[in-house]
Parts: sequence; structure tokens; C-alpha cells
Amino acid sequence: MNKRLQTSKYVISDFIAGSISWGLFFVLRKILIESESFGYRIEVEYDIKFYFGLFCIPIFWITSHYLSGYYKDIYRRSRLQEFGKTFFITLVGVVIIFFAFILDDYISSYKNYYRSISMLFGLQFLLTYIPRLIITTRTVHKIQNRKIGFHTLLIGSNRRALELFKDLESQPKSAGNKFIGFVKVNDKSKFLLEKHLLCLGSIEDLPQIIDDNKIEEVIIAIESSEHHQINSIIQKIDNKNLVVKVIPTLYDILTGSVKMTSLYSAPLIQISRDLLPEWQSNLKRLIDIVFSFFAILFLLPLYIFLIIGVKFSSSGSVFYHHERIGRYGKPFRIYKFRSMYVNSEEKGPALSSKNDSRITPFGKFMRKIRLDELPQFFNVIVGDMSIVGPRPERQFFIDQIIQEAPHYAHLQKVRPGITSWGQVKFGYAENVDEMVERLKYDLIYIENMSLYVDFKIMIYTVKIVFQGRGK
Repeated sequence: MNKRLQTSKYVISDFIAGSISWGLFFVLRKILIESESFGYRIEVEYDIKFYFGLFCIPIFWITSHYLSGYYKDIYRRSRLQEFGKTFFITLVGVVIIFFAFILDDYISSYKNYYRSISMLFGLQFLLTYIPRLIITTRTVHKIQNRKIGFHTLLIGSNRRALELFKDLESQPKSAGNKFIGFVKVNDKSKFLLEKHLLCLGSIEDLPQIIDDNKIEEVIIAIESSEHHQINSIIQKIDNKNLVVKVIPTLYDILTGSVKMTSLYSAPLIQISRDLLPEWQSNLKRLIDIVFSFFAILFLLPLYIFLIIGVKFSSSGSVFYHHERIGRYGKPFRIYKFRSMYVNSEEKGPALSSKNDSRITPFGKFMRKIRLDELPQFFNVIVGDMSIVGPRPERQFFIDQIIQEAPHYAHLQKVRPGITSWGQVKFGYAENVDEMVERLKYDLIYIENMSLYVDFKIMIYTVKIVFQGRGK
């Protein structure tokens, strides 16, 4: 499945819908409403405002749908929910456009306002929803007919896993699960499921199995006697970008934990992995991009000053980069202004300390007010990092941290940040023990993520920069 291509279909469709609906509304408003208000026919002039609206109004609609989370999980959607979300966003968007562009129109009666709103809403909703319905219906039929599906891994190997597998495979219309294999939970030599699916390994191999087979969904179907393994399973997959489902117990069903998502699938509990509401998550990303772009633009003179300072402070390149581990365990290259002498890590990775002889005099000045981190705004724009989030580490140190604190993997559910709550409260760590101690602050941040908390951390970071409390 090509997710980018599928997403682009919706985006292009929404852009065309926004452009056509605004163009038609512009013409009809002149002919039907303004002509009535003035008492004579108003000629339609296709001026700069008209063409400006044809481009900017669709951008407004696409941004609104993006913030609502519409473009996420484009293969996993209900047509009824799609109707409701399109209706709601169109209604809110039309109200915003009304107050921004239509309220100052010359009218003979307030009824013309209602006509304008109704006309714009009807055009925008129909032109947006009908193409969406066509695209989504075609996709749903492909999934139900097993032409496309989600690479699914079954965790479990005996009675419950076998019953679930047979139940899903025997449905006349597929729920979208394309089973790649199963993972065994115990060390037995034979399993009921191996007659139907390939055994890909054990729980210890889970991260590698998921990466190698491009798994998109995991279903946990373990026996009652194997429930003690659940923490280990969740820990292994916690930092992966997956849909995770489990077989419910009778208690789960009676307490209302089981929500029906498809008429054709077995009843399963989907474990929520969203740390932020969808609109906040998307708005956070939008703020990251806009803030970073303007930060680079306005700080350009400072960038030039730092480039000259690093160049003349010691021999070597201006920028320093190395591999760190980001969201869902994906490696990326982080960029900084070089603050150490060249070849400072010939003996292997090492954390900096208070009186580190490897740091250049100009590097000490940059670190004091954290100016060496400024190139990471480029990392934010390309999507490797966020402005606020747990600081990314190198795999060398992550391996050591996980031995003492296995829950470190929980941090990799979010994009790493230029600044973090751990850095604000604890500062830079000089050894693995201090990294583990700082970890609790980043875990608190993740469990309390919100835009409000992000802004608070950014304010504290600015305060630390001006106080020169970095190192």
C-alpha cells in the first residue's frame, strides 16, 4: 500500500474542491446576492482577489483537515465517521470564512447573510465529500476483498491465537489483516498455529521481526497461563509505530471496553497509543515548522556570527553531526555547531563534563547559552525532531540506559526535541546514571504532554539561555 499516494489523492481532491467551491460562490454571490442588494446586475470581475481566493481558500481547507487528523490513517476509516468529520470541519470553516471575508459585504437584508453561508456550506461540503466518498469506497472494497491489507503479526501460538486466526480468515469480507506469521510466547517445540502460519521467532526477537517484515498491526492472542508475559510484550513494541490489539476477556466486554470498529472483524480491544489529541498533535507539528522557519530567518545574523566564531576558534568543519535515535527507534543525523576539537572521540563515544578539555573556548561560550543547538531547527523542519521533546541519544548510550531502565523505550513514542523537561529540570547528563535520573522528568513530560506544557518548557528554556546556565 502506497500511503503517500493515497494521502495525495485526498489532498488534491480537497484542494480542487476548495478552489471550485470558492470560485462558484464568488460568481453566485455577485449574481444572486449583490445584484439583489444593489437593484441591478453586478458584473463579475475576475480580479486579484478572485485568484487569491482560488489559491488561499483551498490551503485554508487543507490546513483545517490536517489539524483535525483527517489525513492520518487514510486506509483505516469509516465512511459514516468521514461524513461526520467532513460536515463538522466544513461548518466550522465556513463560519471562519464568513467572519473573515463575507461579514463586510453590502446587503439589503440579514437574510442575505444566511443565504451566503448556506450557499458556501452546500458547495464546499458536497464538492469535498463526494470525491472523498468515491476514493474511500474504492479503498474499503479493496480491503474487504483482500486485494490490499495491513501486514499483521499474531503474538500467540495456541488455542486462542488459532481460533482468532480462523475467525478472521473465515469472514466473507476482510477487516484488512494480512497475516505474515506468529511469534511464540513459550519454548514449546510444537504449536497449534504452525500448521497455518510461519513461526517468526520469540518475544525476544519482536523488534527485529517487526522491522524486517514491515509490520503495521500486532494482535496479542496469548493464553491465560501466559499473561505474565504481557509486560514484556508491550515493552518490546512500545516504541514501534503500530496498531496494537488484544483479545478481550468477558470482563472487558461487560465493562464496555470492547468497541466495534467493523462489522466483519472479530471483537478486539485496540490499545490507544495517542499521547495527544489528534488536533493538538498536528498543531504541535505545524507550530514546530512555522517557529523553526522564522527562527532560522531571524537568527541568520547570529548563525553567520557563530559560523565565523567556530571557524576561527579551531581547525575543522563548522558543523558537527552524528547519528542519534529518534521516534520509533529510527536513526537520524543531528546537527550542531562544532564545540569540540576535531577527533575528540577517537576512543569512542563519551559524554561531556563540566571541565571537559575537549571543548574549545568558543565552544564553552556556545554551550553556556546553548547556541550550539541552533542548527537543529533544520532537523525540526525535516521532521526528525520537535522543538520540545526528550533529548535524542546515541545507540551506544541507549543500550546502557535500557539495562538499568527498560522503560526508556517509552520515550521513543514521540519526536525528540531541541529542549526537554529533563533538560530544564536536570540539565545535561555527564554519565549513564545521570541519564537514568533525568529519564523520570522526560517520562513525566510524556504522560502530561500538551501544547500548554510545551510553551511552558520553551519559556523556561529561554530563561535558562539568558541566565547562561548551560554547560
